[in-house]
Amino acid sequence: MCSSGSLAASEYRSASHSDAVLVLGDSISAAYGIDKRDGWVALLEKRLAPQCPHLDIINASVSGETTAGGLARLPGLLATHQPRLLVIELGGNDGLRGLSPRQMGKNLQQMITLAEAAGAQVALLGMLMPPNLGTTYVRLFEQAMADVAENESVLFQTFFLQGVADQRDLLQVDGIHPTAAAQPHLLDNAWQLLEKTLIEICQNKVG
Repeated sequence: MCSSGSLAASEYRSASHSDAVLVLGDSISAAYGIDKRDGWVALLEKRLAPQCPHLDIINASVSGETTAGGLARLPGLLATHQPRLLVIELGGNDGLRGLSPRQMGKNLQQMITLAEAAGAQVALLGMLMPPNLGTTYVRLFEQAMADVAENESVLFQTFFLQGVADQRDLLQVDGIHPTAAAQPHLLDNAWQLLEKTLIEICQNKVG
């Protein structure tokens, strides 16, 4: 069984961590347009409950968030929650706004550095851009994210919306945000990447 232990920022301890997973994402992880209880992060918590009921899944995702915004918020979140695992699902808004892929990569790299310095493992749920943004931009965006994952040796999934983005019936009327029916698919995508690490976090607390 896992032991709980969410701490306030004033109680930050560099050598000790709570049993927490911190998800830092944008609208895709913030369950935009649907009941948050139906979002993939909430479903992840439900899936883990039988094996690790006291593992805290903290959803710090904000609709519209960019990598710059995530980077600005991350130090406070790390100090408050002391997670064992940071799941980053950011970059989509950088791309849709046409922001620099190079700067996006730098922001992601800095987030990874901060998290690892605080003793957290890192996983990156990647995004791809639609072709209407131009082949050059799409290529630079994809390469920037892949380079960060490779250079920093973090868990990486190339396209978190795989099997969802191309299914019109799994998207809301805006054609961008997944519906409630799509959330189990997103959970399965995340689970493929995170399962081993999450189970290890739980098992390491046994006894």
